[in-house]
Order: sequence, then structure tokens, then C-alpha cells
Amino acid sequence: MNIRTSGSTVAGTCPAASKGSPGPAAGLHADDLPDGLVVADATGRITCFNAAAARITAVRPGDALGRQLESALPLEDLDGRRWWAVTDPYGGLATRTGQPERNLLLPGGRQVLVSARYVRERPGGPVTRVVVQLRGTEARRRTERSHAELIATVAHELRSPLTSVKGFTATLLAKWERFTDDQKRLMLETVDADADRVTRLIAELLDISRIDSGRLEVRRQPVDMAAAVRRHVASYTRAGMRPERFEIKVADALPPLWADPDKVDQVLGNLLENAVRHGEGVVTIEVTPALTKAHAEGTAVTVSDEGPGIPEESMARVFTRFWRGSKRGGTGLGLYIVKGIVDAHGGTITVGRAARGGAQFRFTLPVGAPAFLTQA
Repeated sequence: MNIRTSGSTVAGTCPAASKGSPGPAAGLHADDLPDGLVVADATGRITCFNAAAARITAVRPGDALGRQLESALPLEDLDGRRWWAVTDPYGGLATRTGQPERNLLLPGGRQVLVSARYVRERPGGPVTRVVVQLRGTEARRRTERSHAELIATVAHELRSPLTSVKGFTATLLAKWERFTDDQKRLMLETVDADADRVTRLIAELLDISRIDSGRLEVRRQPVDMAAAVRRHVASYTRAGMRPERFEIKVADALPPLWADPDKVDQVLGNLLENAVRHGEGVVTIEVTPALTKAHAEGTAVTVSDEGPGIPEESMARVFTRFWRGSKRGGTGLGLYIVKGIVDAHGGTITVGRAARGGAQFRFTLPVGAPAFLTQA
């Protein structure tokens, strides 16, 4: 299979991407590749310089083809050393097969991710081609910014409760006998609440780690979704919230649901907290039978409020990290985790506008019966 270069055919053809592969890929053009591709022959002369390489390096293919690799692609490492002189692909050890991806600098200090493959006709023989892959650093920078933002958020969220815990415990230890029992109880209750806040933040970080790495486990058990909803609402009313703030609607004949009860509680807790904290008026929770995208039987839960709702332009970002609907606190991680949990169950979650103008979240979980129950 030949990959044709951009520009003229005088430059020759790029090396085969998968030798002997039949089919449509045999006519793959080098410019179709998403990453930069640079190929040099046995003399170090560039024979292929695709469009992505031109975009990344700001060098036109016509100016690169036929030039020496080191001249057309003058790369330096982060210590200022000339990369081709250091790696010496043609004169180095005959056992080397290439260079792993690393961050290098183009003229002007622009960063680029570079990896190289040394092609030899026989093991230990001379290098017949050097194949270089170039990638931009935008994706890596976005990841680094995301990690930095996560660290900053965690540091900010931890500082307040830990300061409170430290202050109250230090005060109690130093002046225990000066406080009444009621004062001691109040301070200890505050410490307990702040400790719960720290514990929850740590649990969120662990969930994010598992979601991002694809290691979020779902331990399926029978789940009574209606009972779970009523339990969450009861916890709010016990805490002093008016019962009429909530309206529960449960359809008859719900299908049996197998899901992870702890994670279902986490989803319900986040959605109800979001509705109570950011919404207004009555919070309505509906539990109904539904079909999933795969037309499988499932259960749907819809949580609606009567607040200002979510702006149309923000709905696409609701389930991303650090999205906050208002300035009323929160880490901005809850809805990201909710989506990760629903996805892990094979379900779906959507956001929209409620009939009365507020935000509406709806998630659907498939019945999800374990394999031993479906085998007959």
C-alpha cells in the first residue's frame, strides 16, 4: 500500500502504512492522516511531508521536500540541544529502532510532540528510512490545565473545612474547661460536618479517577427506585425542609431494576441537591418505566425544579468537570460523576427545561439483570 505525498509526484511516495493490505486503504493519501508525517530516505533527504506536518511546523511541503531532515526540521530538546545531532539516527547504534515520543521545540520555541521510527532492511543493517510523527501539544495542554484546575479546586474546597476543624479542635484542647456543654456540642457538630465534607470530596476524587480510567465498578443488586427516592426526600424533610417542597410521582408496574444501590443513591443525591440548592419552588421527582436507546426495558427518573433553569448555551457543558450553574458553592464535579455512573450502568442522562421553566434532569437505567438470571 502506498501513501501518496502532497504536492508533486517527483517527491516519491510515502512508505506503506500496512504492507500487503488490500482494499480501499491502498490509496490512502498522506494528507488524510491526522498527525504530521515526515519521511527521509537513506541519505537523510525528505521524501514525504504531509499537510499536517506543514500545519504543525509552519513549513510548506514544497520547501521541505528534498532537503536534509535536520535542515528542514530543526528540532531542539528542552535543554537547547539539537535533537538530530543527539539522536544521530543514521550513525548511531545499529540496534536502535527509533525514538519514543517526547516534547521538543521548533524554531521560535513552539512545542511539538515527536516520535521516530528507524527502518532497516535487515536487523543491524543501515537505516533506509526515518519515519517521523509530529503531533501538536494542544490536547496535552488541555489535560494539564484540567489537572491544574482540579488541584486548585480541591485545595480550595479542603482549605475551608480543614481550617474550621483545626481552629475548633485547637480551641477545645486549649480552653476545654471554659466552655459550656452546649458550646462544646456546637463546636463538635461543626467539626463533624466539616469532616463529612472532606470525606465527600475525597470520595468524589476517587470516583473521578475511576471514571477517567474506566475502572468504575458496578455491583448490581435489586433496587427499589421509588423507595430510594422517598428515602432521599425524607432526609431533606428531617433536616427541616418543608415536605411540600417535594412532589413524588411513581408510575405503576415499574420493571425490576438491577443496579448498584450505592451509586444510584449517589446519582439521586446529586440531582436532588442540585435542584434544592440551585432551583426554586417545588422539586418534582417522577419514576416511570422507559425504554433505553437500545430499546431495552428500563426505569427513568426525572428531577425538575421551578427555578431559573439552565441557559440553552450552557446545556452542552453541564456534565463536564467544574461546571457550576451558579455561585452557590459546590465543586462542579457532581454532575460529571453522575454521568459517569449512569454511563457505567449502560444508561443515559439528559438535561433540559422543565414545564415550569426550571432545570430538568432525566436519567434512564436498563433493567440490567445479572447474567445468571437471563440464562435459561
